[in-house]
Amino acid sequence: MKRRTLGIDLAKNCFQVAVSQGNGVVCQRHRLNRAEFIEFMAQSPSSRVLFEACGTAHHWARTFTALGHKAELLPAQHVRPYRRGNKNDRRDADALLEAGRCADIEPVPIKTQAQQAIIQLHRLREQWKATRTARINSLRGALREFGIDLPVGALRAIKQAPRHVDQLPGYLRSALQAVLQEIESLQLRMLAVERSLEEMAAEDLAVKRLRQVEGIGLLNATAMVATASSASHFANGRKFAAWPGITPRESSSGYRRNLGRITKRGDVYLRTLLIHGARSVMARAKQLNRSDPTRLSRLQRWGLQLEQRIGHNKATVALANKLARICWAVWRTDTPYQPYAA
Repeated sequence: MKRRTLGIDLAKNCFQVAVSQGNGVVCQRHRLNRAEFIEFMAQSPSSRVLFEACGTAHHWARTFTALGHKAELLPAQHVRPYRRGNKNDRRDADALLEAGRCADIEPVPIKTQAQQAIIQLHRLREQWKATRTARINSLRGALREFGIDLPVGALRAIKQAPRHVDQLPGYLRSALQAVLQEIESLQLRMLAVERSLEEMAAEDLAVKRLRQVEGIGLLNATAMVATASSASHFANGRKFAAWPGITPRESSSGYRRNLGRITKRGDVYLRTLLIHGARSVMARAKQLNRSDPTRLSRLQRWGLQLEQRIGHNKATVALANKLARICWAVWRTDTPYQPYAA
């Protein structure tokens, strides 16, 4: 007997449920509010429950798994082609049932509360960093009107700004001093987030292992583990590198194969962190190449050689791709990173 399957279109207060006995034919439909939805799922027999991987989906997946259901989160971009006609809640639930019958669609791993907490800390830090950048830029613009140019770089600008602000007229001086206090407050919040991430990282073996890789620091490692959940979800390093969108975009037909720029699909934040990590590896490689080339690692030598052929920016993105593959191998096999291995 085929297992009972539920396709559920999630919302804040209105939940659309399509029920199938496993043959793809919808036998029941329900439109429930939040209280009715929770009661319905608690009374339902053990079923396969399908959601789109969206907001609150991981919470509901954990909740229904505890009730004995088998919850699966399907990527929203893969569910969309199965929706027929105009978009509404009923057709979204039907599309989930159709997509659930496709064995090629890999479900998204269900995140734990700890993993979701790490992701939220990263998002808060990015929001505060963006606000800090906006305040520094407004400070630069205000001082420039009085012939004062702050140096390049956030830390250097913040360090020199107070003595210049003290030279301005009274009302403006008090307003810009409030801006400086806000910048300092934002910096303290960002440092508090980093301390929290350090405490979490100290208890996570996967994060410790990933931080051994060149260019992978606290932010890269914690974001990677929290977002990907597990290296075993990816069959190989190439699929892991394709997941944040740092593999070439392909447009091929017949015997013609065309590889273009990177796809830029997947998690933008994680892709950004990987590319920044690759930039730090390249910067360190150039520094060592000038002072003591014998200390260059295999990865650094590879990056420098590639830069000579294709240029700095392309070599940096290619290095980020390689970093992602190395991270997958280190994480999947739980082996130490060996930068100078033969």
